[in-house]
Amino acid sequence: MLDPLNDSYYLASAGDYRPDEPLIADIKADICIIGGGFTGLSAAVACAEARLDVVLLEAEHIGFAASGRNGGQMIPGFNMAAMDLIKLVGEDVGQQLYHLAMSARDRVHARIERHGIDCDLQHGHIHLAAKKSDFAYLEDEVAFSDRLLGRGEAVLVAPTDIDQYVNVAGYHGGIYVPKGGHLHPLKYARGLKRAAKSAGARIFEGSRAVSIREGEKVLIRTISGSVTASNVFLACDTETGDLATKAGRYTMPVLNYIIATEPLREDRARALIPSNAAVSDSRFVLNYFRLSADNRLLFAGGEKYTPKPPEDIAAFVQPYMLKLFPQLADARIHYAWGGMVGITVNRLPHIGRAGNTLFAHGYSGQGVLLTTLVGELLAELLKGDSRNFDLFEKIPHRGFPGGKLLRSPTYVVGMLYSAMMDRL
Repeated sequence: MLDPLNDSYYLASAGDYRPDEPLIADIKADICIIGGGFTGLSAAVACAEARLDVVLLEAEHIGFAASGRNGGQMIPGFNMAAMDLIKLVGEDVGQQLYHLAMSARDRVHARIERHGIDCDLQHGHIHLAAKKSDFAYLEDEVAFSDRLLGRGEAVLVAPTDIDQYVNVAGYHGGIYVPKGGHLHPLKYARGLKRAAKSAGARIFEGSRAVSIREGEKVLIRTISGSVTASNVFLACDTETGDLATKAGRYTMPVLNYIIATEPLREDRARALIPSNAAVSDSRFVLNYFRLSADNRLLFAGGEKYTPKPPEDIAAFVQPYMLKLFPQLADARIHYAWGGMVGITVNRLPHIGRAGNTLFAHGYSGQGVLLTTLVGELLAELLKGDSRNFDLFEKIPHRGFPGGKLLRSPTYVVGMLYSAMMDRL
């Protein structure tokens, strides 16, 4: 049986790694960042480049949680259609947020190029319509994108043309985004760490923050040390509630599971996904998959409504893969792993501040790109330009009812209903 936490393809293929030492002293900083995933690392790079004194605390090792385990899909925008975003926040704010979110892709590419991060970067993402009604919605979304961004940023794919991008049956068309793509998330996280340290950030791994005391300065304590800082930035996604209960109630942790096949022959791999794009679909409980640099199919899918992982992740996910790719029945599963992603009620990231505590979480599956954007906006804010950060605070959010004990059953009911609607 595979270890649901540690038997990931990413850990096996990212190369040797030596974590930084834990914090064992009482130190000071301008900004203390809690969390060594994409959000915290991007913030550390940007803030250090802005000549702020930066300390980053990571409870485990860099990329330990969702940032080192996710599907690696670079999906431009939000997990909400631009049309619906504008209905939610109004035309002016909605357009600004949409353009800002779309800029995240270029920001990530700029980071990769500037810092020489080798992370198996590939271009293209296709989102498939699981229902005919979904395709009609995608048609409207492409027309909306053409109006806001110009033609070609999103390409409508007719049902008869899907096989030019991916060879699967049962879908009703889709949207292809050339500026989407995929990468090796753990390699990207480690590359951001190197960039942050080169810019002057101090990074401590194995240094879980256990308490935060606010005041004129913020005191963050770990088991063996402390940081006194002008501001603290909570970049710990599903663990935000452990340090800030009020902020934490706006997200729900959801477990995702991924399998990786053995390496496939080049011709066999390209027959599955001729475009080598990242692929996702419009189901609420979605399937998403892509090819790795060594031609493995990385596939995520399936429904699981309890926090306990399945005893055999490979056996749990593989049937969903074979439903789309029955020709892989003979392909061995080499890796299977899981991780938690934070979602919000409206599937938009929850970003804001309370005094000198700042936070960002709940990317709802869109975190590979948006996290780098948020890290750079934090640096802008701390240097006195709050305009872009303020836009995110204009997004209305509702918390999940109750604390941890009630949030999970509430979410389970919602997921069961949505899964039923997928089938209908």
